[in-house]
Amino acid sequence: MFEDLELLRLQQYWWFIVSLLGGFFAFMMFIQGGQTLLGRLGKTEEEKNVIIASLGRKWELSFTSLVMFGGALFAAFPLFYAVSFGGAYYVWMAILFCFIIQAISYEYRKKPNNFLGQRTYEVFLYINGSLGIFLIGVALATLYTGGNFIKNEMNFSSWTTETYGLEALLNPFNLSFGLVVFFLARVGASLYFMNNLDHENILKRARVQLKTDALLFLAFFLLMLAMLFLMSGLAYNSEGFFMVEHKFFFNLIETPLLLISFIMGVGLVLYGIYTALFKASTNAVWFNGIGTIITVTTLLSLIGFNQTSIYPSLSDIDSSLTIVNSSGSHYTLVAMSYVSLMVPFILGYIFVVWKSMDQTKITSQEIEADAHHY
Repeated sequence: MFEDLELLRLQQYWWFIVSLLGGFFAFMMFIQGGQTLLGRLGKTEEEKNVIIASLGRKWELSFTSLVMFGGALFAAFPLFYAVSFGGAYYVWMAILFCFIIQAISYEYRKKPNNFLGQRTYEVFLYINGSLGIFLIGVALATLYTGGNFIKNEMNFSSWTTETYGLEALLNPFNLSFGLVVFFLARVGASLYFMNNLDHENILKRARVQLKTDALLFLAFFLLMLAMLFLMSGLAYNSEGFFMVEHKFFFNLIETPLLLISFIMGVGLVLYGIYTALFKASTNAVWFNGIGTIITVTTLLSLIGFNQTSIYPSLSDIDSSLTIVNSSGSHYTLVAMSYVSLMVPFILGYIFVVWKSMDQTKITSQEIEADAHHY
């Protein structure tokens, strides 16, 4: 089946898979968003324990989603992985550090006699949910704006700045993208708590917090979209690379499927927020979550199709990366494509486990009765 496809079709297939995994990870970032709300929604020790327990039951799914996203990039587009993760070293190491301290915090926050103290681990969770998620947004934004790298004919690459990726923080689009991801995660967290918790005080604060985070998310999202659609993008053909004005806007309107999915995704995100605020829906997280997956998948797809560079080089335009020049071999992509057929079964397993854990809403009585809670 897959072996009969030409290499370009396999490259397109795998960019879609990578984009879809990125969408799932964006949805799961409500875990990190919830960590930043710990001090705002939990005013007592008992309330904080409830929130941490709710997030703790799902945090590994968020980490797994990130690993799958990075793993798919590594396997399908190894040159892109090598250039970005090896060149923008400081940014990706900071992100890795933020996720390491998250895992440590859930493990040791309630351990007796831990020498750092409970408060320290709660600060670690906040760092993971704020700095970690913001930097991931900035790193993803560089897929549109580019990085300072060069590569030679042997595909050996090097970064041309001594800041190794931190210079991305000087780009307004990158910053706005990072803030969109940050506030989207916080919106998802409030909606998740409304669906998962049975605690009146926390839910009241979550609804109030949702209003603020939703407004900030919408403001930065509209700003990011305006900059994206006005931005020039790097295209390529058989003769080489060249800049195209409003490239990403044209990619969207010239591909009806992407345009429809984008409108649908954004509509579901907004509908989820609306039903939570004005209809007191406890299931709004699912509308918002599905909308997030569709929207992020669409935005990432904008750079993988229609002969668009997936990683422009700001130092040497001819060093820019595409799904064509950065992918694995035909054999590798075929083998991986068969493995990808297992993804629906994995998602089905996650759904069953999730449903099993959430058969009843979490209460403070349940958490305090558990001596081994997070």
